[in-house]
Amino acid sequence: MTQARQRFLSFEEYLSYDDGSDVLCELFNGELVEVPPESGFNVQIATFLLIHFAAIVGYAKVRGHGLELEVRGEPKNRFPDLTVIRDEHIQLLQQRNTIRLEMPPPLLVVEVVSPGINGAKHLYFR
Repeated sequence: MTQARQRFLSFEEYLSYDDGSDVLCELFNGELVEVPPESGFNVQIATFLLIHFAAIVGYAKVRGHGLELEVRGEPKNRFPDLTVIRDEHIQLLQQRNTIRLEMPPPLLVVEVVSPGINGAKHLYFR
């Protein structure tokens, strides 16, 4: 049995879509593609960075994986592992935790790359 996929014509339609599932999806070529869960090791690294950046810039300016970025190209959105936002983002993100292209860019965006990519097997922090 073949299932028809939901297609969206614009990013605005995606932003207003709610199926009630709380599943993170990227909008790729007009279709929703579920974001796979992070590995425990990636979450550990991102949490380490979040704690340390929060100690430097304040907890309100550091967002974890739930922050969404509208991006150019495909997919149309990303959920980075860690983002350091600007002061003005705090108010702008009250309604929806999405930084749009017309907003000021974040100060820092971090994506933790899975172990084993390009031969990296271990990460050490001091």
